[in-house]
Amino acid sequence: MTLTALALNCTLKTKAATDPSSTERMLRLLAEAMEPYDVSTTFIQLADHDIKPGVTSDEGEGDAWPAIRRKILDADILIMGTPIWMGQPSSVCKRALERMDAFLEEKDDKGRMVSYGRVAAVAVVGNEDGAHHVSAELFQALNDVGFTIPANAVTYWVGEAMGSVNFVDLKEIPEVVQSTLDLVARNTAHVARLLKEKAYPGEDE
Repeated sequence: MTLTALALNCTLKTKAATDPSSTERMLRLLAEAMEPYDVSTTFIQLADHDIKPGVTSDEGEGDAWPAIRRKILDADILIMGTPIWMGQPSSVCKRALERMDAFLEEKDDKGRMVSYGRVAAVAVVGNEDGAHHVSAELFQALNDVGFTIPANAVTYWVGEAMGSVNFVDLKEIPEVVQSTLDLVARNTAHVARLLKEKAYPGEDE
């Protein structure tokens, strides 16, 4: 069974940026780790899109979110990749989560959120401590709006406090990061297959 994943890159950079994105590197590594489990990944760099502020699925003319929302719901797996800024997920990441708040009110004919049956994983990079805090924020938000969080569903790297080395600058991927990538890939694909084969029950089931 082939699965599809959508990776939302929540870097503050656009694709036009001259310096590479550490978040992009981590997301690409996770996508590679998922390939042996028959998962095909599509990437969206959110900073390149005009995502309007708000908590509905369509905030009107020029809003890029409706098309992104459709891709989220078409995928089996959602991967949220974010850098750490001031100990928090990026503002780009938070805006995407705010827009997914609409899922709370959007139900199918069995009373289930439209996001049900989809699995979410998280990728975090930064040069300060905070990966656990950031993943906790994302896990809570994504679970609130209907996504299933597998065991050990986060891969992260944080550099030395006040340091100048970014993840994208590393010559080699640390073994502990690589083994975590493999674990996240394996668990996420496994749970996605289970939910695709047997959906959550709806009302009166």
